[in-house]
Amino acid sequence: MAPQHGPRRARITFSDSAAKQLENLTSEAEIHALDRALVVVSVDPEVGAPIPGDTAGPQLREYTDEVERVRLLYWVTALKTVVVVAYLEV
Repeated sequence: MAPQHGPRRARITFSDSAAKQLENLTSEAEIHALDRALVVVSVDPEVGAPIPGDTAGPQLREYTDEVERVRLLYWVTALKTVVVVAYLEV
């Protein structure tokens, strides 16, 4: 019997500004908090709440993890790639 695999996770990529934020992460706790939030969003890209705004561009979403005190701003492409725009500590 072939092994069963779970649903495919979304691919995560970072905008230039988010990539610069990542360069400034220094502690294991910060990295762990971000990793946890990225896993949640990669499993279910629609988990974040839509941010009201202009409908001409991509729909920005916001995911907040109150336990790890992390907030991600991101949008999801048509191919379900998650583009992280910003990583913020709450």
